[in-house]
Amino acid sequence: MRRRRQSVVDHFHLESPFATEFRRLLKKIEDRRTESELKSLLVTSAMLSEGKSTVCAFLGMTAAAHKRMKTLIIDCDIRRPSIHRLFGLERDGGLVEAVADGRSVRELVKASGLDNLDLITSGRHRDNPTEIFDPEKIAAVIGELGFYYDLVLVDTAPAIPVSDPMLLMPKVDGALLVVKAGSTQRQVVERAAGILDPDRRLLLGVVLNNLDNVLPYYYDSRYYGYHYAEKRRVSAKTAVRVRERRRSHDHKRAKKKDTPEESFITRDGKVTRPDDGSA
Repeated sequence: MRRRRQSVVDHFHLESPFATEFRRLLKKIEDRRTESELKSLLVTSAMLSEGKSTVCAFLGMTAAAHKRMKTLIIDCDIRRPSIHRLFGLERDGGLVEAVADGRSVRELVKASGLDNLDLITSGRHRDNPTEIFDPEKIAAVIGELGFYYDLVLVDTAPAIPVSDPMLLMPKVDGALLVVKAGSTQRQVVERAAGILDPDRRLLLGVVLNNLDNVLPYYYDSRYYGYHYAEKRRVSAKTAVRVRERRRSHDHKRAKKKDTPEESFITRDGKVTRPDDGSA
């Protein structure tokens, strides 16, 4: 029997501190939606390994689970795709097949395992990604599927190594730039922002990733006493260990309380001991 692949859906919980930050991010995006149409959102980073695909995945899950928004994630990073791995799906049968082979894009939509969230994976590997990446055809895919979804998240390659996100930028309604805290230099972030959106019209902002042990302690959710919810039930073995520690602690306190004092103070203020004959 084939073993089921792990998916980020299995680890997603709306009450976690991680999900709380994505609810805040989603709220900021929704505030911008009131000012202008914001249905398609590009998610990219300056360099490799900054967590853009993870941010894209969790933002999509938050929109689907918290706001009940019909959400679609499209993996447009056809060079180094990650969305299919995050959700435990096969890579083949995705964007590449729609753009290069002319397959119907609606037939390529995959279920994520979470209600209101669908995916289009990158498609099978090709040796000529530059030739396959056609911004006009990808824009047509986004436009066609946008009719059926409230929010379309487009995961793209990093902005500095390749030109894909820059070419796709005019085809979307807005963009987020994911930055790895404590790793990506400020000049690199500024260059990426300049490449993507020189006029700062579509770039909504920066998502700061990898905050743990980088920013001051008061940025850490643990400082504020999370998890702010009902305590979960512990296992029987853990409960036994807790009870044993409590008994041991109570026994030590009782023993200390029953131990006679080694000395006492008389009425005239002198300190005496029980065996010195004075009392």
